[in-house]
Amino acid sequence: MDLIFMLYSQYHWLYFFLLGLFSLLVGSFLNVLIHRLPIMLERSWQQEYQDYFSSNDSSTVSSECYNLFLPRSSCPHCGHKITALENIPLFSWLFLKGRCSSCHQPISARYPLVELLCALASVAVALYYPPSWALAGALLLTWILLALTFIDLDKLLLPDQLTLPLLWIGLLLNLSQQFVPLADAVIGAIAGYMVLWSLYWAFKLLTGKEGMGYGDFKLLAALGAWLGWQSLPLILILSSCVGAVLGITLIVMKQQQQGKPMPFGPYLAIAGWIALLWGNQITNWYLGLIS
Repeated sequence: MDLIFMLYSQYHWLYFFLLGLFSLLVGSFLNVLIHRLPIMLERSWQQEYQDYFSSNDSSTVSSECYNLFLPRSSCPHCGHKITALENIPLFSWLFLKGRCSSCHQPISARYPLVELLCALASVAVALYYPPSWALAGALLLTWILLALTFIDLDKLLLPDQLTLPLLWIGLLLNLSQQFVPLADAVIGAIAGYMVLWSLYWAFKLLTGKEGMGYGDFKLLAALGAWLGWQSLPLILILSSCVGAVLGITLIVMKQQQQGKPMPFGPYLAIAGWIALLWGNQITNWYLGLIS
């Protein structure tokens, strides 16, 4: 910890450079998490289904070891195992010109995008928070929100394996008031869940349709546990505005069919991250306009 404070106070540029490099590595791990966690959950659900209905189901679930570490990453086109030199965050993709070294098929640009977003967001957080437990917590929140964003975009899923630990970690950090007093955090967690739960049931009773998933309730509850109940109106307003603008844009560009479900989790995550860094300034600016 003394080394970190020394870098921060005397070698400012080196502190942020090293943090950026470390965050690229975190972004590489997030790519694995984004891709593999939904598959791991699907296999787990299939296994539970088979165990319960084993007498009526003759299908089998793959017994291959599959987790966040095994098997090694490979090309989805030819199965080429990714070597260590081909797995350097961001730089390997640029060096390979976005193509597999074996079959030369394109590698999705989303992998370096996630790594770069992780690094830029982490540096932005470090510019706002000096070295402290609050900084460690804010970085962890940033990384998990980034993973949740892309998982929800891919699968319309916000896994409990991420949202629930996020909620408990927020409450734990606020035992020492790292972000807000504990009472505000507890009320924020309860209110965050209940607000979207109430909207969900009101919409369902009026239309007979489900407007959002339970993962959205849990994510807003987690953000309330981190940032307190006072942040919830701002998060809801920002997420709704961003969701409306992007949704209309995608429909106009014919990238999104009308009536097709759209994930709300990414908008909550973006709004929560903005509130983490600039929530007070935005609220004060808005109150200044209407006063």
